[in-house]
Amino acid sequence: MSNTPKSLKDHAELAVQKAYAPYSKFSVGAAILLESGEIYTGCNVENISSGLTVCAERNAVGKAVSDLGGGIRIKEVFVTNINEHGKTIHCSPCGACRQVLAEFSTPETKVSYHGEGDITTTTMKNLLPDGFDHY
Repeated sequence: MSNTPKSLKDHAELAVQKAYAPYSKFSVGAAILLESGEIYTGCNVENISSGLTVCAERNAVGKAVSDLGGGIRIKEVFVTNINEHGKTIHCSPCGACRQVLAEFSTPETKVSYHGEGDITTTTMKNLLPDGFDHY
């Protein structure tokens, strides 16, 4: 991979390298593509009291909102991870991240993550079928 990101996956893979995960040893990186064409990234930031940990997806959304305001709309999401052995494993967004992503998405927003052995791609509606929504 070059130092210049070419895809949303590349952006997420750069973000995962910045994760702060000294407790779980499980680093996560996320990249979101907005309908405006802008890309925002985030990584997980752990805390010794694990309940205060902030996930990569929510950090990416937070950065976008803090820069552009609450009118953002997410077109696509990519999430990646590295475990303590340097391997990427199955890891879909957690429930809290699904709900935060849905707040700024449409039912058709594409969400990709490492599934069982390969990349899984689905829609926001399939990822969070009965979530609180504003659609």
